[in-house]
Amino acid sequence: MGAVQRMTSGWRRGAGAGGRVPLPAGLPAGVRVAQAGFTLVEMLVVLVIIGLIMGLVGPRVLNYLSDARSKSAKLQIESFANALDLFYIDTGRYPTTSEGLAALTKRPSGVDVWNGPYLKGGTLPNDPWGNAYVYRSPGEHGAYDIVALGSDGRPGGDSSSTDINSWTR
Repeated sequence: MGAVQRMTSGWRRGAGAGGRVPLPAGLPAGVRVAQAGFTLVEMLVVLVIIGLIMGLVGPRVLNYLSDARSKSAKLQIESFANALDLFYIDTGRYPTTSEGLAALTKRPSGVDVWNGPYLKGGTLPNDPWGNAYVYRSPGEHGAYDIVALGSDGRPGGDSSSTDINSWTR
Protein backbone atom coordinates (compact mmCIF):
# COMPACT_ATOMS: atom_id res chain seq x y z
CA MET A 1 0.00 0.00 0.00
CA GLY A 2 3.05 2.23 0.07
CA ALA A 3 2.89 2.97 -3.65
CA VAL A 4 1.85 6.52 -4.44
CA GLN A 5 0.78 7.78 -7.87
CA ARG A 6 0.14 11.25 -9.27
CA MET A 7 -3.47 12.21 -9.75
CA THR A 8 -5.32 15.24 -11.08
CA SER A 9 -8.27 15.42 -8.69
CA GLY A 10 -8.74 14.95 -4.97
CA TRP A 11 -10.87 11.80 -5.33
CA ARG A 12 -10.06 8.12 -5.77
CA ARG A 13 -12.28 5.24 -6.80
CA GLY A 14 -13.58 3.13 -3.96
CA ALA A 15 -16.59 1.61 -2.26
CA GLY A 16 -18.22 4.87 -1.17
CA ALA A 17 -21.23 6.63 -2.61
CA GLY A 18 -20.99 6.55 -6.36
CA GLY A 19 -17.76 4.58 -6.14
CA ARG A 20 -15.72 7.66 -5.20
CA VAL A 21 -13.95 8.17 -1.87
CA PRO A 22 -12.19 11.36 -0.77
CA LEU A 23 -8.41 11.14 -0.35
CA PRO A 24 -7.13 10.81 3.21
CA ALA A 25 -6.20 14.09 4.87
CA GLY A 26 -2.56 15.03 5.06
CA LEU A 27 -1.50 13.91 1.58
CA PRO A 28 0.00 16.53 -0.71
CA ALA A 29 -2.20 17.68 -3.61
CA GLY A 30 -1.94 15.56 -6.75
CA VAL A 31 -0.99 12.37 -4.89
CA ARG A 32 -3.18 9.32 -4.71
CA VAL A 33 -2.95 6.08 -2.77
CA ALA A 34 -2.47 2.96 -4.93
CA GLN A 35 -5.66 1.00 -5.49
CA ALA A 36 -6.00 -2.59 -4.36
CA GLY A 37 -5.88 -5.22 -7.12
CA PHE A 38 -4.32 -8.46 -8.24
CA THR A 39 -0.79 -8.80 -9.51
CA LEU A 40 0.06 -10.63 -12.70
CA VAL A 41 1.64 -13.47 -10.69
CA GLU A 42 -1.54 -13.94 -8.64
CA MET A 43 -3.66 -14.10 -11.78
CA LEU A 44 -1.27 -16.61 -13.38
CA VAL A 45 -1.40 -18.83 -10.28
CA VAL A 46 -5.20 -18.82 -10.41
CA LEU A 47 -5.12 -19.69 -14.14
CA VAL A 48 -2.72 -22.58 -13.48
CA ILE A 49 -4.99 -23.91 -10.73
CA ILE A 50 -8.03 -23.69 -13.00
CA GLY A 51 -6.07 -25.46 -15.75
CA LEU A 52 -5.11 -28.28 -13.38
CA ILE A 53 -8.69 -28.71 -12.24
CA MET A 54 -9.95 -28.82 -15.84
CA GLY A 55 -7.21 -31.31 -16.72
CA LEU A 56 -8.39 -33.63 -13.97
CA VAL A 57 -12.14 -33.12 -14.25
CA GLY A 58 -12.51 -32.63 -18.03
CA PRO A 59 -11.78 -36.21 -19.14
CA ARG A 60 -14.13 -37.59 -16.50
CA VAL A 61 -16.96 -35.32 -17.70
CA LEU A 62 -16.34 -36.32 -21.33
CA ASN A 63 -16.45 -39.99 -20.29
CA TYR A 64 -19.84 -39.42 -18.64
CA LEU A 65 -21.08 -37.77 -21.83
CA SER A 66 -19.98 -40.76 -23.89
CA ASP A 67 -21.66 -43.17 -21.44
CA ALA A 68 -24.84 -41.11 -21.55
CA ARG A 69 -24.99 -41.33 -25.35
CA SER A 70 -24.51 -45.11 -25.25
CA LYS A 71 -27.25 -45.49 -22.65
CA SER A 72 -29.54 -43.23 -24.66
CA ALA A 73 -28.98 -45.39 -27.77
CA LYS A 74 -29.80 -48.54 -25.77
CA LEU A 75 -33.02 -46.96 -24.51
CA GLN A 76 -34.04 -45.86 -28.02
CA ILE A 77 -33.38 -49.37 -29.36
CA GLU A 78 -35.57 -50.81 -26.59
CA SER A 79 -38.27 -48.31 -27.52
CA PHE A 80 -38.01 -49.42 -31.16
CA ALA A 81 -38.27 -53.06 -30.03
CA ASN A 82 -41.50 -52.30 -28.14
CA ALA A 83 -42.91 -50.42 -31.12
CA LEU A 84 -41.94 -53.28 -33.46
CA ASP A 85 -43.76 -55.75 -31.19
CA LEU A 86 -46.90 -53.59 -31.40
CA PHE A 87 -46.51 -53.44 -35.18
CA TYR A 88 -46.20 -57.24 -35.22
CA ILE A 89 -49.35 -57.66 -33.12
CA ASP A 90 -51.33 -55.45 -35.53
CA THR A 91 -49.95 -56.71 -38.84
CA GLY A 92 -48.74 -60.24 -38.09
CA ARG A 93 -45.21 -59.43 -39.30
CA TYR A 94 -42.27 -57.15 -38.67
CA PRO A 95 -41.45 -54.40 -41.17
CA THR A 96 -39.18 -55.56 -43.98
CA THR A 97 -35.67 -54.18 -44.36
CA SER A 98 -36.84 -52.03 -47.27
CA GLU A 99 -39.74 -50.61 -45.21
CA GLY A 100 -37.35 -50.02 -42.32
CA LEU A 101 -38.16 -48.35 -39.06
CA ALA A 102 -40.14 -45.74 -41.02
CA ALA A 103 -42.99 -48.29 -41.01
CA LEU A 104 -43.43 -47.41 -37.34
CA THR A 105 -44.31 -43.81 -38.21
CA LYS A 106 -46.04 -44.14 -41.64
CA ARG A 107 -48.34 -46.87 -42.90
CA PRO A 108 -46.45 -49.10 -45.34
CA SER A 109 -48.21 -50.05 -48.56
CA GLY A 110 -50.04 -53.37 -48.52
CA VAL A 111 -50.80 -53.29 -44.77
CA ASP A 112 -54.51 -53.49 -43.92
CA VAL A 113 -54.41 -53.10 -40.14
CA TRP A 114 -52.05 -50.41 -38.91
CA ASN A 115 -52.73 -48.61 -35.63
CA GLY A 116 -49.69 -46.36 -35.72
CA PRO A 117 -47.75 -44.29 -35.46
CA TYR A 118 -46.07 -46.59 -32.98
CA LEU A 119 -43.45 -44.06 -31.88
CA LYS A 120 -44.29 -41.09 -29.69
CA GLY A 121 -44.32 -37.91 -31.73
CA GLY A 122 -44.72 -39.80 -34.99
CA THR A 123 -41.11 -39.17 -36.02
CA LEU A 124 -38.15 -41.49 -36.35
CA PRO A 125 -35.22 -40.21 -34.26
CA ASN A 126 -31.57 -40.54 -35.21
CA ASP A 127 -29.10 -42.15 -32.83
CA PRO A 128 -27.42 -39.89 -30.23
CA TRP A 129 -24.53 -39.25 -32.65
CA GLY A 130 -26.88 -37.99 -35.40
CA ASN A 131 -26.77 -41.11 -37.60
CA ALA A 132 -29.73 -43.18 -38.76
CA TYR A 133 -30.31 -46.52 -37.06
CA VAL A 134 -29.61 -49.61 -39.16
CA TYR A 135 -32.60 -52.00 -39.33
CA ARG A 136 -32.64 -55.48 -40.88
CA SER A 137 -35.52 -57.93 -40.98
CA PRO A 138 -35.12 -60.81 -40.89
CA GLY A 139 -32.05 -60.21 -38.77
CA GLU A 140 -28.95 -62.31 -38.27
CA HIS A 141 -29.58 -62.47 -34.49
CA GLY A 142 -33.38 -62.64 -34.33
CA ALA A 143 -36.52 -61.59 -36.13
CA TYR A 144 -34.91 -58.18 -36.62
CA ASP A 145 -31.65 -56.39 -35.89
CA ILE A 146 -31.35 -52.74 -34.90
CA VAL A 147 -27.91 -51.16 -34.75
CA ALA A 148 -26.61 -47.72 -33.74
CA LEU A 149 -23.20 -47.38 -35.39
CA GLY A 150 -21.60 -45.33 -32.62
CA SER A 151 -19.73 -42.06 -32.86
CA ASP A 152 -17.81 -42.98 -36.02
CA GLY A 153 -20.94 -43.92 -38.01
CA ARG A 154 -19.31 -47.13 -39.31
CA PRO A 155 -19.77 -50.79 -38.36
CA GLY A 156 -17.47 -52.05 -35.63
CA GLY A 157 -15.30 -49.81 -33.54
CA ASP A 158 -14.17 -49.66 -29.96
CA SER A 159 -14.67 -47.43 -26.92
CA SER A 160 -17.09 -44.59 -27.84
CA SER A 161 -17.38 -45.77 -31.45
CA THR A 162 -18.65 -49.22 -30.42
CA ASP A 163 -21.87 -50.29 -32.11
CA ILE A 164 -24.94 -50.60 -29.89
CA ASN A 165 -27.40 -53.25 -31.02
CA SER A 166 -30.69 -54.93 -30.18
CA TRP A 167 -29.38 -58.44 -29.51
CA THR A 168 -27.01 -57.65 -26.63
CA ARG A 169 -28.41 -56.14 -23.46
